[in-house]
Amino acid sequence: MSGRLSCLLRGLSGLLLLGMLLTGCGRGLVIDTSLSARGQDSRVQYVILHYTSSDSARAINTLTLGEVSSHYLIDVNPPTIYRLVDENRRAWHAGDSSWQGRTWLNASSIGIEIVHPGYRDTPQGRQWYPWDQDQIDKLIPLLQDILQRHGLPPERVIGHSDIAPQRKLDPGPLFPWQQLAEAGVAIWPEPARVTHYQQLLAGQTPPLAWFEMALGRFGYSLARQPGQTDATRNVIAAFQMRFRPARYDGQPDAETAAILAALVPGSFAEIGRFTHLAEPVNDLP
Repeated sequence: MSGRLSCLLRGLSGLLLLGMLLTGCGRGLVIDTSLSARGQDSRVQYVILHYTSSDSARAINTLTLGEVSSHYLIDVNPPTIYRLVDENRRAWHAGDSSWQGRTWLNASSIGIEIVHPGYRDTPQGRQWYPWDQDQIDKLIPLLQDILQRHGLPPERVIGHSDIAPQRKLDPGPLFPWQQLAEAGVAIWPEPARVTHYQQLLAGQTPPLAWFEMALGRFGYSLARQPGQTDATRNVIAAFQMRFRPARYDGQPDAETAAILAALVPGSFAEIGRFTHLAEPVNDLP
């Protein structure tokens, strides 16, 4: 009787050991997540706004079946927010791009495409289509949510034309950047600061080298292709399209300089490095 019991116990022990081994194999890789590093932040550093330059059907087809994509698409009639790519994954929306020294921004940004036809060229000139306010009403809370979750300030919301001024125009001069700024999801120059710098400039335009310095400090890339002569003009036009949409011819002028100075602290005082124009000047604190 004791021999049978001993044999039975050995059998049970073997089965128990086998079960433990099988359980361990079934669990696979085990990672302990009870610790967390202090030094980290979101991979998302920017939110980039685009228009589709097409209707809804074509935009959906392109962004879901083509070689380009975005994290979100805001449709029209009715305005609907679609999430096409998880925020933890990279969408292919920015292309060859640069902002604040970072390049190829697909890996560090969230892309939002908004269904919008863009513009049409006519014998009377280029005509831009107005924006649908219902789409903007969808965009603003989406941006508020994204910025809050990723801990981003409003200046990290930028346009496609900001990050690729040599080849892109979207979201265009009619896009309501000031409305976004009033909602806390973009930036806009303080009117008092702009007026202050306009008075100091007294209608005089700083040299082009100052514009290049200040635009670069703001975030733009002034890289140019070999032989290209209009790179700086394209960057100035992108800046004007966003902050002075009434005229975006790419020509440096005193009003553009005042707006730029209002957005780039300390830049106005450096005009003296390029010309006698700013001797003496007092920058705002």
